[in-house]
Amino acid sequence: MLNRILPHPYLTLLLTIFWLQLVNKVTLGNVLLGFALAVIIPAMTEPYWPDRPRVRRPFRAISYVGLVLWDIVLANIEVAKIVLFKPAADIRSQWVSVPLDLKSPEAIAVLAGTITLTPGTVSAMLAADGGAILVHCLHTDNPDAVRDEIKTRYEARLKEIFE
Repeated sequence: MLNRILPHPYLTLLLTIFWLQLVNKVTLGNVLLGFALAVIIPAMTEPYWPDRPRVRRPFRAISYVGLVLWDIVLANIEVAKIVLFKPAADIRSQWVSVPLDLKSPEAIAVLAGTITLTPGTVSAMLAADGGAILVHCLHTDNPDAVRDEIKTRYEARLKEIFE
């Protein structure tokens, strides 16, 4: 019965929080309206999610978000140093192919989004078979180190969360 009312409980919670951020005021009416929308929207879209993703470890997902936010702050500082202090001739942009062990399309999408959200890197293309992602780095002397960091820092954690 609860699965019929809340087919996507984490999405319901997330939508409620986003609604409260959009209205920028926490009142009982806003919480109730946000929760009502957060129940109705997933219930209406549930038929379009036949193979909905399963988050195996939600607390790992929370720590992953914290890690990504921290990495975004650090990467902003690094990009600022590159832009402000590094001569253009010394900037070494690189394309890096990152082979993927992830199989879940949702996990791959989160990885691509994480790479793009982190300043200095952009996920540019996914291989047709989903076996690799092409990443552009603003500056690196060692593309292998970038690949290894993406695999150990992000992909391994996403594998724990989704697979």
